[in-house]
Amino acid sequence: MTSGTDQPMTLQVGQPAPDFELKNQHGQSVSLSSLRGKKVVVVFYPFAFSGICTSELREIRDSVADFENDDVVTVAISCDHFFALRAYADREGYAFSLLSDYWPHGAVARAYRVFNDVAGCAERGTFVVDRGGMLRWRVHHGIDEARKLADYQAALKAIS
Repeated sequence: MTSGTDQPMTLQVGQPAPDFELKNQHGQSVSLSSLRGKKVVVVFYPFAFSGICTSELREIRDSVADFENDDVVTVAISCDHFFALRAYADREGYAFSLLSDYWPHGAVARAYRVFNDVAGCAERGTFVVDRGGMLRWRVHHGIDEARKLADYQAALKAIS
């Protein structure tokens, strides 16, 4: 898969997940390190309000018991501004955090090796981080390739 960047294609399972601190759709800061003790699903997507992105995030919304509970938290990250993410979350009924990687533009997507320099956005990368901050599962697709919800669900079940 090509990514439009010069960075290595993937982070390796078993290494620490890059920490980040971003604003959610309510303007509140959320960091990966503040979520320690839970399994974290980090979902990168290209653009709010776009077709495939909306379909994927609706699947998570509609399976919220798997993705937001006492053991799991989900954060979805795009390069959209948090004001746009608020409108998007309100329209679609997303209860999980939509995080803005707006500025510095795509810095977190770059750290996770899913930023596409040509398109100026994140590609479709999903990372499951264990309770201690270690990367336990990942998948990376191009902008126009939808991911499979069942893959995330299976990865979460496999991590004890």
